[in-house]
Amino acid sequence: MNKEDQNQKKNREHYERLYANYNIQNILSWINNLDAFLASATTTDTSWFAMYQRDFQNRIIGKRVLEMGCGDCVNAAVMAALGAEVYANDIAAASGEIVNKLNENYDFKYPIVFVEGDFLKNNLASASFDFVIGKAFLHHLTLPVEKLFLKETARLLKPGGEARFFEPAVNSLLLDELRWHIPVKGRPSKFERVAFKEWKENDPHPERSFSSKHFEKAGKEFFREVETVPVGSLERFSRLMPIGEERNRFRQWALRTEKYLPFNLGRWSSRSQLILYKSPIKSNDMKL
Repeated sequence: MNKEDQNQKKNREHYERLYANYNIQNILSWINNLDAFLASATTTDTSWFAMYQRDFQNRIIGKRVLEMGCGDCVNAAVMAALGAEVYANDIAAASGEIVNKLNENYDFKYPIVFVEGDFLKNNLASASFDFVIGKAFLHHLTLPVEKLFLKETARLLKPGGEARFFEPAVNSLLLDELRWHIPVKGRPSKFERVAFKEWKENDPHPERSFSSKHFEKAGKEFFREVETVPVGSLERFSRLMPIGEERNRFRQWALRTEKYLPFNLGRWSSRSQLILYKSPIKSNDMKL
């Protein structure tokens, strides 16, 4: 089994365990109170803040959207509840069970369509999606596989379509090294050598680049328009605060304020990024 197949197997097994017998009651509560959920999530949570920038929630209404790595299907359900025609892909069959339960318990305008298995074997028609998105997805892929995924993304997008990915950003080796030494839920500090080594061995993420320059270079091979938007330069400090309302208020302030930082400083210090790819290059125009 080669490195890519091993990584895929590790990911599938990890997420099958994670989403087995998943309780959808929280998701149903959120989409039944959608305005309140989005008002909170898009102002306090980095991933929702980033993904839903630039009027995303209104732009997807009535549009066909494909989500890579739908996982627990929260975002797929939110997009469908907003009125998008959502196709949700995941390598874990457990995500398909979540989709089935959601479709049975909520009257979506367009029921969510689950696309199971390897995204590269999707059998979907070319130029059939207005948006292809991934919320913390690409960083699960090795670089050679990521290249294939971006090529397939370009094939599936309509000429005027858009791909958007929320991903970690590592534009400073110093800040990245400091990050590993601060424990967070589910991940021990690098100071705890034995525990950190055990966590690293079980981590489904491959060793690879998360720099903005990497994602820009990777995208230019398949798209004419490429942009990375830094996120979390100030918000990253919320991890030093106890969970609670004070932490949420700080996050709201940080996410509002950091856009005023000089671009290079914000990019260097960002914890995450929104990656935008537009104007897909047709296969016969690509130089591979």
